[in-house]
Amino acid sequence: MMKIVIIGGYGHIGSYLAPKLVEAGHEVTCISRGQSKPYTQGPAWREVRRVILDREMSPQGSFEREIAALNADVVIDLINFSLESTKRMAQALKGTNLSHYLYCSSIWAHGKATLLPATEDQPKFPLDEYGIQKAKSEAYLHALYRQEGFPETVVMPGQISGPGWAIITPTGNADYTTFGKIQRGEEISIPNLGMETLHHVHADDVAQVFFNAIVHRKAALGESFHAVGAESITLLGYAQAMYRFFGQEENIRLLPWDEWCAATGDEKWIEHTYYHIARSGTYSIEKGRRLIDYRPRHTLLETVQQSVAYMVEHHWF
Repeated sequence: MMKIVIIGGYGHIGSYLAPKLVEAGHEVTCISRGQSKPYTQGPAWREVRRVILDREMSPQGSFEREIAALNADVVIDLINFSLESTKRMAQALKGTNLSHYLYCSSIWAHGKATLLPATEDQPKFPLDEYGIQKAKSEAYLHALYRQEGFPETVVMPGQISGPGWAIITPTGNADYTTFGKIQRGEEISIPNLGMETLHHVHADDVAQVFFNAIVHRKAALGESFHAVGAESITLLGYAQAMYRFFGQEENIRLLPWDEWCAATGDEKWIEHTYYHIARSGTYSIEKGRRLIDYRPRHTLLETVQQSVAYMVEHHWF
């Protein structure tokens, strides 16, 4: 049995990861701000200890000291968004019982991939501050492993999806009213030729990568792993699949980017779409298969359909 701390343990990933770890016999503590409930239910949650801490509202360094004081064997950091936070956490954990620190990055650290399928270790060119900070944290941790033996692993999820939250739609953003239009057989517009790709992955499969990295610790140390499905999907193929899902005839209009922006008319969704399609690509899971036996349990379309079925059942649109 190990003492395992999950920072952000009541979010998308933690909701699936914490029960897996409890059922494997570990002592699990979830760190949260106390504002959310897990997306899953089950008896395992009765065995989870909850500690309320707010990373953003804590004085600098105090959050990391609180985590270090728990003296865990494994720390899983799911809500870390800056290099400085990563540095403080790594330094605070030195001298504790830590045997494994798992950092949640993102495929967005890649930015515009130059070789497909993209591998975890190829050069990265992130497009925005979120991706830049994730890429810098990854590089820092790997350097710390090489230079000082700090026991770290980086996990890079794709577009985390599943029942209970707004997933990315066939228009490349989280405006889930798009699914309502498809359900009613109405027309939707897609930018460009609809050939850019999305990478939905079930939160349960992301949790599997973290879990397997802990089980296969020696193989995972000092490595990055994509937490994505075995396939990606084009915007057009996604839209077609959703019309079939709802039993409707396809009603899809392809528009050049400028025309699509004008038709959309919402700067938030336009920006959201831009960053998703600008980072189109395919991400390899070969290293995860080989080193930590990662095998996705959910296909991309199964994941999307579960998510949309939940929205329908709960009258989101």
